[in-house]
Amino acid sequence: MAIRIVRLGTPRGHGEGLRIGTVRRPPRGVPKSEFARQDWYDVWFPTLAPSLETMKQAQAAQTPAQWNAFVRKYTAEMKAHDAQHALELLAAMSQDSDFSVGCYCEDEARCHRSILRGLLVGKGAKLA
Repeated sequence: MAIRIVRLGTPRGHGEGLRIGTVRRPPRGVPKSEFARQDWYDVWFPTLAPSLETMKQAQAAQTPAQWNAFVRKYTAEMKAHDAQHALELLAAMSQDSDFSVGCYCEDEARCHRSILRGLLVGKGAKLA
């Protein structure tokens, strides 16, 4: 049992389980009834998404220093009580359940899900 960190909209892996979208907005132009069928996500969970301002900072980052500023800001956002409770819940669930979390970014290295991976591990999550 474990959490997988995935790119939303990609084909599901064998045994992936429930797919949780940690994104600020639903996919554009996709009817809500199609989210799961088209492998976007089963449950939308924006609590772990960067704020709109922080997301724009990540998208605009062109240098390592700018990316590191985004990392610091997103990490600070994830210290809020709601985010901490969400991370703890997912970490606990990973001990007994298979599921995935993700977002739309093509390159995980330049995406909040790379930071989310580390935050989940820090809470004792079991990752696939």
